[in-house]
Amino acid sequence: MDVKNISYPPKILLAWGEAISGNAAIRDWLIQNGYPELGIFTFALRNKDDAREWLMKNGFPHLMALINGAEGNSVALEWLNRFGYPVLEMMARVGDGDERAYQWLLEKDYREFAMIAKKIEFVKDQIEMDNNDPHRISPD
Repeated sequence: MDVKNISYPPKILLAWGEAISGNAAIRDWLIQNGYPELGIFTFALRNKDDAREWLMKNGFPHLMALINGAEGNSVALEWLNRFGYPVLEMMARVGDGDERAYQWLLEKDYREFAMIAKKIEFVKDQIEMDNNDPHRISPD
């Protein structure tokens, strides 16, 4: 499998963060303007199986490992580390609530990634709260 590069200009990282936060217009813009993996990531983050499959089949296993790591999957964290994705590993750890990883990102001047990781953490925490709420019925 050909693993795609994930180097993006700052404005695209900002857009990705907004898409993660739920901005559908920006998500759609990313998908239609050369960054489909970032738009589809937002669906995969929200447990959409077809989006998760798309990331894996289209050369973005590292983005899927970021999601899995944010869900507490230690194998995904080890994979990110072993294959040279320390920033994604730290983002995943932040997504799973690790404040030391957040501080690491800030100290290494990965501010955009720290912001995105906090947005991932918020989405994952919201999903968990919704899943644990006995008064809520999952739309899926």
